[in-house]
Amino acid sequence: MKTALILLALASSLHGQTKVVALPGKSPIVTIRIVFRTGATADPKGKEGVASLTASMLSTGGTKSMSYKEVLDAFYPMATGVSDYTDKEMMTFSASTHIDNLEAFYKIFRTMLLEPGWRKEDFERNRDDQMNYLTTSLRGNNDEELGKEVLYEDIYTQRPYGHTNAGTVSALKSMTLDDLQNFYAKNLTQANLVIGIAGGYPSDFPSRIKKDFEKSLPKGKPSKEKLQAPMSLSATQIKLVEKNARSVAISFGFPIDVRRGSPDFPALLLAQSYLGQHRSSGSHLFATMRGARGLNYGDYAYIEYFPQGMFRLEPQPNLARQQQIFQVWIRPVEPPNAHFALRLAVFELNKLIAEGIPEEEFERTKNFLSKYSTLLLKTKSAELGYAIDSAVYGTPRYDEYVRNSIAKLTRDEVTAAIRKHLHTNRLHIVVIGQNMKALHDKLVAETPSPITYNSPKPQELLDEDKVVASWRIGAAADQVTVVPVEKIFE
Repeated sequence: MKTALILLALASSLHGQTKVVALPGKSPIVTIRIVFRTGATADPKGKEGVASLTASMLSTGGTKSMSYKEVLDAFYPMATGVSDYTDKEMMTFSASTHIDNLEAFYKIFRTMLLEPGWRKEDFERNRDDQMNYLTTSLRGNNDEELGKEVLYEDIYTQRPYGHTNAGTVSALKSMTLDDLQNFYAKNLTQANLVIGIAGGYPSDFPSRIKKDFEKSLPKGKPSKEKLQAPMSLSATQIKLVEKNARSVAISFGFPIDVRRGSPDFPALLLAQSYLGQHRSSGSHLFATMRGARGLNYGDYAYIEYFPQGMFRLEPQPNLARQQQIFQVWIRPVEPPNAHFALRLAVFELNKLIAEGIPEEEFERTKNFLSKYSTLLLKTKSAELGYAIDSAVYGTPRYDEYVRNSIAKLTRDEVTAAIRKHLHTNRLHIVVIGQNMKALHDKLVAETPSPITYNSPKPQELLDEDKVVASWRIGAAADQVTVVPVEKIFE
């Protein structure tokens, strides 16, 4: 309770000056998180990706007095390094080091962020890496992440969230070092700074970090602003991305007016966990799509941004956003089953809205979430990240917040929240695969999509399949488009 009160007090005055979130302990490993409350939403028009590129230059670009190679050489015997991640409204730099190396490490770490080198060769290397991420890693090799990022672009088109954090290829090509230095000077300020530190650090260390950063950074003004709401759809909209791929990746979703701290967040978190808990074989979509039908590797649902889901077992902290979406991720399926798989996921979501969570599954999911929320804080780095997020959202410590909130929920309350916030008639759908024109015609015509199996199935499942095979997605011809993958993120 004491931690919760501290975080709530911090959140009440979160803007305007440097904030410190400190979690002292006995561990010899000291973890530091430097978070600036700015990100891709602050990218100027035509400079999409400048926030992310600026962060990369700070963490992998050396300092005024040390090249990046010299930084790496110095960190090697300490078995440490600095990682960065830029989201829509948060730019995070994190590192951990043994207490014996803390002073030597911090001396370099501080200068990386406060006295960057801004070398041309580092800029060109990082810019090339960011463009390669868009064109090769995302567009070329990761259909699942591609689909999820295109979904966000479609939902937030012409809005601050309407471009991937890495930006666009054309914007990156025109980027200059001056653009990065201008972004740095304007946005990396005391007003946007949250300093996080955890472990067995010296008692005066947090105040030293605060003093060092305030001495070097301008006071500035908070970057946070009220964002324009996403455009409302009157009917389902589908984007089919044509790509030479052996399987088909599908994502769909829509914006929700719910975020951590909102009255209905715990109820939707419970509903999401039942429907499609990330990487959980106990969730409903996993059971019905993979377990019963063998369609793919897994199927999951989210009410908060969850990038790199194929590489992560747990969500990443410090991705706090003012706006969130409800999303279903259908992992790649065989092309003949793509239409059926999409219909099945929409059918199951519709059933959840109509019937709610079965009573026995409701209690099971509550018990699971109570324990899972604690497991998310199993490392000091994660605990620190979640503590910073709790300060940003104005909520208690995350595990306490979830555990105490869901303990009070009734099944009727969760059903009411589901029906208030979820729907199946105004979906944004993104499909990645080849021969998309054929799928386009089937979706527009609502052509039945029966599925066949290589082994016997229960009659009850086969009867349900007949209903699913003709389930209406409800997208008009002018709302279904085919786009070549080469045009994505250009």
